[in-house]
Amino acid sequence: MSARELVERYHEAWQRHDFETARSLLRDDVSFRGPIDTFERADDYIDALRRLQPMVEGVELQQIVSEGDDVVVLFELVTPRGRAPVAEWYRVAGGKIANVRVYFDARPFAPPE
Repeated sequence: MSARELVERYHEAWQRHDFETARSLLRDDVSFRGPIDTFERADDYIDALRRLQPMVEGVELQQIVSEGDDVVVLFELVTPRGRAPVAEWYRVAGGKIANVRVYFDARPFAPPE
């Protein structure tokens, strides 16, 4: 399976709330970096996705771009707090997702002051 196919499969599993399949596509030591969280273990990352899921009303895929082991997914995350354009950069190694970098404006999701 190509890096793009692997990331597409992961993203589809996440959207279906199939966290078992999503987890199976991550290396145990996946490195995740985003504006809100940082993880170095796949189980911690999946736990965070489970907590996020209740506030996700939809994901509107915009584009997937890939080159070798790097895949970028651009989408709009739809939540009760609004819509957020998101860029996710994945690096695949050894047939699994090894690195995830997520870029979005987190201000609308910050707790009220």
